[in-house]
Amino acid sequence: MKFTSLLIATAAGSLAVPAMAQDRDTAEDFNGPYIGVVGGYTMQPNDGHETLTFDTDLDGTYGDPVNTAGGTNAFSPGFCGGGATGTANRDCTNDKDGAEYMARLGYDKRMGNFVVGAVLEGGRSEARDRVSGFSTTPASYTMSREADWQAGARLRAGYTPGGGVLFYATGGGAYAKMDNRFATTNSANSFADNGKTNAWGYSAGGGAEAMLTRNVSLGLEYLYTDLNDDDYTVQVGQGTAPDANPFGEDTDIKRSDPHFRTHSVRASVNFRF
Repeated sequence: MKFTSLLIATAAGSLAVPAMAQDRDTAEDFNGPYIGVVGGYTMQPNDGHETLTFDTDLDGTYGDPVNTAGGTNAFSPGFCGGGATGTANRDCTNDKDGAEYMARLGYDKRMGNFVVGAVLEGGRSEARDRVSGFSTTPASYTMSREADWQAGARLRAGYTPGGGVLFYATGGGAYAKMDNRFATTNSANSFADNGKTNAWGYSAGGGAEAMLTRNVSLGLEYLYTDLNDDDYTVQVGQGTAPDANPFGEDTDIKRSDPHFRTHSVRASVNFRF
């Protein structure tokens, strides 16, 4: 409802533009190339059921149990969908929502009251996603990730009732260079990861854009993004741990859910040529 109200406010605002906007030809609204800047806020859905998953025999298949020398589950304290604050599975920090900022380049083709176009954009978001596991040692193991930078290429199609305001839907491909990090309180085993990874997926959403002058428009948009980040792996070695340690000689760790999903509400200022 809040987003709908914002769209209505954007449309209503176009009816009160200053006199300097009245010399434009509304038949040319939303027609041709433009550049813009985008700012907004990124939120993550609840992923409290996410866990760490293990490949103890290095056959590429995850889901193997990690057992103690006595045959019990070494990760019986469980997992949390956030950041560990100690070696016990309690008081985990939440995932971090945050601001996002982008630059964009687009082109629209006006056909009567219908508009079709394409947009390219790139920038970054401050949102960070974490998952933690806890062993009986006791020890904690936390994976976190955020987009070091990201980009999207989308189509959009919409309707403008005589110019002035455009209501549209948009969708297309998305990419991010993911900044992955790993932290643990286990000082016996050795740990190595592959750092930054490539994530591919899609974005879809919709919004409204209002002409303020002949060349300047203001937009409001909702965008859902789903990126598949399946390449990040932490490799566990024996280190100084005894031969009978739960990880054995080598074990690989991944997240159980490779998807990095976000909801964004964003505003844009665009200059049209």
